[in-house]
Amino acid sequence: MATTTPQGPPVHPVYVVGGGPGGLAVAAALRERGVRVVVLEKSDAVGASWRGHYDRLRLHTTRRLSGLPGLRMPRAFGRWVARADVVRYLEKYAEKHELEVVTGVEVFRVERAGTEWVLHATGGRRLVAGAVVVATGYNHTPRLPEWPGLDTYTSADGKELVHASAYRNPGPYEGKDVLVVGAGNTGAEIAADLAEGGAGRVRLAVRTVPHIVRRTTAGWAAQRTGILVRRLPTGLVDRMGAAMARVALPDLTAYGLPRPEKGVATRQREGAVPVQDVGLIDAVRAGKVEVVAAVEGFEDGEVLLADGTRIAPDAVIAATGYLRALEPLLGHLDGVLDGRGRPVVHGARCPREAPGLYFTGFTNPISGMFRELAMDAEKIARRIARGR
Repeated sequence: MATTTPQGPPVHPVYVVGGGPGGLAVAAALRERGVRVVVLEKSDAVGASWRGHYDRLRLHTTRRLSGLPGLRMPRAFGRWVARADVVRYLEKYAEKHELEVVTGVEVFRVERAGTEWVLHATGGRRLVAGAVVVATGYNHTPRLPEWPGLDTYTSADGKELVHASAYRNPGPYEGKDVLVVGAGNTGAEIAADLAEGGAGRVRLAVRTVPHIVRRTTAGWAAQRTGILVRRLPTGLVDRMGAAMARVALPDLTAYGLPRPEKGVATRQREGAVPVQDVGLIDAVRAGKVEVVAAVEGFEDGEVLLADGTRIAPDAVIAATGYLRALEPLLGHLDGVLDGRGRPVVHGARCPREAPGLYFTGFTNPISGMFRELAMDAEKIARRIARGR
């Protein structure tokens, strides 16, 4: 998709839609360059998505490589920063940079108006912007597959089905039979959390076997490997990844997790990042997490699996991902979203048909989300500051 760089200094404020790490980073970088910027956040505080994540979660990237522009993460947070500390960091970040953050305001529609942009927001607001940065996040709207029989299952007595976004800790599931659906990072970590936290039985439904990597190997963080290989040819990285897996990881084929057929870089290009092991391997090998076939549907209070098995867990936790949910906001604009509802460009590039419209935080790189957000923030700010 061809892109363009609009010309001329911004007359109106730059509006950033979303008060997560990506939006705050762009705002700070712009303010550092003397550009007035307003962050619009629909919740009542910055870092809303991080506030809602499960208690156990830690950044999968190192503290040193996860700081946003203008503020390092404190050494006291440790190498792997906990969810609650990420929230504290984002609060401090907005305070230190004196960011103009307006909470409780949701933007419903963004429209082009000549050389400017108009944002339609909560309370009938009509905001005119010199440029717009959309930073509503990779994990915006919880997604549940349209499983046959789902409605009847959720209405059955004693049956619980929740999206992983509603999971906080294993306390409510003590002694229960729990099925976790989805073997991405969230599903794998929740399954391990449940197994360690006293659930009676934990099963993990897997449709596509993930690549699993150690978070560190001999002190070397997996993120650093992701940074080193991010610009290498896909085939080469696939071969390197396969060789490393054979050396560093046990063969879990007997437990239902064979080595993936597609390479790690090929899968990443398709949108699937590797699963960092934070307890899943040991839990699977110890029999505390049982790997089962993918979920096909629900019937008579039971879960139907792809191999024909029927199981009846007490609870189902669906780690089935999120939607970007950008269509209501931008779907009416030509050449902005692709066929899957994702931005056609990100960072300092604008769609050809939408000069002055920027996106950050809509990729999931193996080199680290926070690191890429920080880099994109500087690029976007430089482009806008020198004349959008």
